[in-house]
Amino acid sequence: MNRGLYIKQTILAAAAFIAAYMLSFTEAYIASGAVLAAAGIVIAVIYIKKSSKLSEPAAYFSISWIGGCGISAMKLSRLQSDWALETWLCFFLAYAFFIFGYALFSLRKSPDNDERTVSAIENEKADIVNRKLYADGLMTAINIVVLLSVSSLIAESVILGYIPLFTKDTPHAYSYFHVSGLHYFTVSCVLVPSLAVLWHYQNRGNYCQHSRMKVIDIVACCIISIIIPLLLVSRFQLIFAVLLSGMTYICVNNGRLPFKIGLREVLIGLGLFGVLVVFYVFITVERAHSIDYLNEIFEMKYRLPIFLSQPYIYIANNFDNFNCLTEALTEHAGGLRMLFPLFALTGLKFTHPEFVAFPIFVTKEELTTVTLIYDAYYDFGIIGVIIFTFVLGAVMACLGVCIRKNVNASMISAFIYAQLDFYLLFAFFTTWFSNPATWFYLIASAAIGIYICFYVKVAEHIYRHNNKGGSK
Repeated sequence: MNRGLYIKQTILAAAAFIAAYMLSFTEAYIASGAVLAAAGIVIAVIYIKKSSKLSEPAAYFSISWIGGCGISAMKLSRLQSDWALETWLCFFLAYAFFIFGYALFSLRKSPDNDERTVSAIENEKADIVNRKLYADGLMTAINIVVLLSVSSLIAESVILGYIPLFTKDTPHAYSYFHVSGLHYFTVSCVLVPSLAVLWHYQNRGNYCQHSRMKVIDIVACCIISIIIPLLLVSRFQLIFAVLLSGMTYICVNNGRLPFKIGLREVLIGLGLFGVLVVFYVFITVERAHSIDYLNEIFEMKYRLPIFLSQPYIYIANNFDNFNCLTEALTEHAGGLRMLFPLFALTGLKFTHPEFVAFPIFVTKEELTTVTLIYDAYYDFGIIGVIIFTFVLGAVMACLGVCIRKNVNASMISAFIYAQLDFYLLFAFFTTWFSNPATWFYLIASAAIGIYICFYVKVAEHIYRHNNKGGSK
């Protein structure tokens, strides 16, 4: 993609924000939101079409951010109010500087093999032994992650005396099921389906032949990784595990689907989506969230079905929570909010509680999710939003170039890239990079990558040594 495309799409986004801002003055909220939502969809489609990739960060952020702003601007809940000018400005600048950072670093000279897929490159350079060793290393890593996750779940349930799924009439049992330190390992199971995708990718084209027991092992680990979010009644962990595996599959294929979409693929996709919806509804029921309870919290202006009002409020109210912040904040935190993962993962939040003692500004006590830029603004205001989104865009661009250049690191790099894509796709939901779990997942992914590289190097050395000995 060229520089002109990024400029044109940013201008289109600016026009949409200006039009929506003007329409909101006349209280034409539906029209105001529709303009932004339509712009987000159009811009995302253009980016995907021009890049010919489904894993296009600019597209994900466009539909999530501009589209999310549009959904919120419709103001279908009584909790919502008119946004301050500073709020509108932050929303647009966040998008514009993400695209600026992404375009600036992705438009650098690409490697000669830029247009060739990771699959094609690795097919040329990797031999059967290397693939088998990589797959074996992945299988070991998957089993270790599952063992740690199950062990931590058991430990937490013993310490706390319950498992959220088996409680009754306790809507927030899942929130209290959290032992500091241990819980990160419990929820690390969400990485397993994606690691299984990488394992499957190494076996494509029958380059490696594995025993049936290995296949059963991988399938069992994936099933366990889905059961744990059900036991925790965590809708987010379930969605994260499933969607991340799909996004990983796309990323390792250089953003493209390695098959044509026909009726069979559509039916399979719809079937899997139906299963996910069933699990989602099951978890909602088990969390003791009745329809009356949810409708009372959401305070919708119109009587919408719960399957519409719930996703609406989960997207829309986060932007209004940001508006609460811009209107109520009197003093910036100077970086302490975004350093929370450091305080949490090192235990400093217990020894120095003043580091994390900041009020949260939201429309309602029960609705505490916020947008991606909430903490950046909390720390440094508009300047913080600009710097944070610019750096995020630049990192996404650099990582994309790294995947294309470095074949040996492409597998785990693509896995990390898929995680960042997920956070962009759900940019409306929370401050991902101020969340300790986000960094735990990224660190764990990098550690798995280092372990596999070490495993392959050592095993390859032993294999070559034994073969030399045999030839003598």
